[in-house]
Amino acid sequence: MRRIVFVVLLTMPAPVLGIAAAGAQSADPIAVPAWVREVTLNGLLSTSYSYNFNRPASGTNQYRVFDVNENTFALDEFELVVQKVVAKPRDTGFRVDVTIGSSVPHVTASAGLFRDETGKAGDLDVHQAFASWVAPLGSGLRVDVGKFVTHHGYEVIDGYDGWNDNASRSFLFGYAIPFAHVGVRGSYTFSSRLAGMVMLVNGWDVAVDNNDSKSVGAQLAWTPAAPLAVFLNGMYGPERTNNDSDPRSLVDLVAIWKTTDRLTLGVNADYGEEEGAVLAGETATWSGVAGYVRTAVAGPLSVALRGEYFADPDGARTGLAQFLAEGTLTPEVRVSPRLLLRSDIRVDRSNRDASEKGSGLLTRQPTISFEAIYAF
Repeated sequence: MRRIVFVVLLTMPAPVLGIAAAGAQSADPIAVPAWVREVTLNGLLSTSYSYNFNRPASGTNQYRVFDVNENTFALDEFELVVQKVVAKPRDTGFRVDVTIGSSVPHVTASAGLFRDETGKAGDLDVHQAFASWVAPLGSGLRVDVGKFVTHHGYEVIDGYDGWNDNASRSFLFGYAIPFAHVGVRGSYTFSSRLAGMVMLVNGWDVAVDNNDSKSVGAQLAWTPAAPLAVFLNGMYGPERTNNDSDPRSLVDLVAIWKTTDRLTLGVNADYGEEEGAVLAGETATWSGVAGYVRTAVAGPLSVALRGEYFADPDGARTGLAQFLAEGTLTPEVRVSPRLLLRSDIRVDRSNRDASEKGSGLLTRQPTISFEAIYAF
């Protein structure tokens, strides 16, 4: 963690007294405010290359999240995080995550903020910006107000304080859950094994609300034993523009089991539905499950494996009624404590001709990508 410290030194020449030689004298440094010493600056740089063996005529990987463009080097994101951490009752602080890049900001930008009226986003995003206060209630009730990343899902938007085991994102990350919310949330730790969170927000990836209703969300985090953590997440509320009568519901389950220092297992399951999302009066559904394995092989070398299945029978999420599956193998080498190199070997499948091959379509999409991450 780097601390932001501003120190200004003022140098003043000493006066000439009689026949004494001229001298130089420095004033004491200006006092640095206490709150400045508590602010930290961190960041992350992610750059990659992706190749699609189907060589699609459009130059894009189908149904991918960040690794959309194929056969190109990409600056996925450069993130800077400025924050003052809160830890105990009566603490106040903030966090701001600014991201630039040709991949991540194009996806994470919320409607009404860094996304224009046509829905197009650019190379800049603020995917988090919130103020925090720990109210002196019991162990401390934390309240965050502003924009924050979603609590749903096993996978995250890569940042200096955490990134995924695989370079590419799952279908669940891209289509089953939201990316971020704008509103207010409260978090409370009941015991060393149980914590909870509730929030009231505009909705899914909406900075400026698109209807007159708000959405509610919640999380229950349970740690029955040190190696195992279970998260039950949920969200409910109307999400479509100018529509307050057709709610969207989501239930998300995440479990992480660190069996040993060298092996971690994970699972993520989602179920969502939305009234009138495809046909008026009918409810569209989507669901999926993903499994994760990460093992330290030897020294700086690790390997991660992901397998998943995603069902979109009504086409409400992907735009095509289909069932998707994928398998991803990710070897990784840590060059230094701050620099990480890895590669994704991935194959996607659909029960429909949903992937481009040249100028045609087929059910299978094999890709390989390489990624470098530097965090500070």
